[in-house]
Amino acid sequence: MAKIQMTTPLIEMDGDEMTRILWQMIKDELLLPFIDLKTEYYDLGLQYRNETDDQVTIDSAMATKKYGVAVKCATITPNHARMDEYNLKKMYKSPNGTIRAILDGTVFRTPIVVKGIEPCVRNWKKPITLARHAYGDIYKNTEMHVDVPGDAYLVFRGEDGSEREELIQHFDHPGILLGMHNLDDSIRSFARSCFNYALDVHESVWFGAKDTISKTYDARFKQIFQEVFDAEYKERFDAAGLEYFYSLIDDIVARVMKAQGGFIWACKNYDGDVMSDMVSSAFGSLAMMTSVLVSPDGVYEYEAAHGTVQRHYYKHLKGEETSTNSVATIFAWTGALRKRGELDGIKELVSFADRLEKATIETIESGKMTRDLALITSIENPEVLNSREFILAIRERLA
Repeated sequence: MAKIQMTTPLIEMDGDEMTRILWQMIKDELLLPFIDLKTEYYDLGLQYRNETDDQVTIDSAMATKKYGVAVKCATITPNHARMDEYNLKKMYKSPNGTIRAILDGTVFRTPIVVKGIEPCVRNWKKPITLARHAYGDIYKNTEMHVDVPGDAYLVFRGEDGSEREELIQHFDHPGILLGMHNLDDSIRSFARSCFNYALDVHESVWFGAKDTISKTYDARFKQIFQEVFDAEYKERFDAAGLEYFYSLIDDIVARVMKAQGGFIWACKNYDGDVMSDMVSSAFGSLAMMTSVLVSPDGVYEYEAAHGTVQRHYYKHLKGEETSTNSVATIFAWTGALRKRGELDGIKELVSFADRLEKATIETIESGKMTRDLALITSIENPEVLNSREFILAIRERLA
């Protein structure tokens, strides 16, 4: 059978450890036999990032802006132990953070729902998509330890010579300080990405913050979201039968637990980081969650929501068998291929992405799965497959 032809390349960002091994297996077994795969390749493995002083990460993000669609493998964000392990020049920043900043994007994470992997919350019938603002807050904070008595001030010096200050706290004893910020333009981009994505997937948007306590910081998020919605999206939401709903984050959490799902939950940066793990775990596993970074001008970067599976990689290096769940990485590829097909008008590519996702889900529902899913499935007597066997089982069903 003739391979499906592509016209525009995907930006391919390779990664680290066990997910890098799975990445190649997926290409060899599930993609290359069926697609004349066109990619512009960037090695975001930690060793090559170190060789290039992390310039490769910046280059990959700029290429994504140029071509519009990227697919990314999981990567290492180094700590002190990783610096020693990889003999790094410095402790490089998160590649995801660098890419998000360049693309000005919002991260959307959605559980992959499979029969036999029931959510812990019994009334959740449909996936809940987490939209995480990907700029600022504690991720770009400034911290200080105070060890003598004194006064701490929040000071702003304008380029026009003006100066404003607010007393934060008088310290009689040692303590700690934290300063963080956000930008109106970034919040507007966050809002537009959420509303655009909602129209794409035909789901309503819920947004929660703490404006009763944070009467300037969180209140600014609330204000900008409402301004953007009223000026640019209300008529389209009304025509599509969709809703934008704001409430305090406390109320949103309570509503989410009682809802059936099928909506987008927009969160500030830290809230989205924590709540996406909560939702994914409640639906089954981080390895069963899609993740896509969407910029307000329509650039897409697909990835798995989990890490590099370090423990399995060390076993793999010893020649030991692993049973690593590759579903989220497969769905990163299918998401990118589907979007590339949609943008280029290649129906065969869109159809292939749909079929590969269907084959993956049906493989699990038939009782063939990796060990992590076998531990939580309600399917009787599941067949536990190793990393390669699981991918080969999907290929058999796909073919």
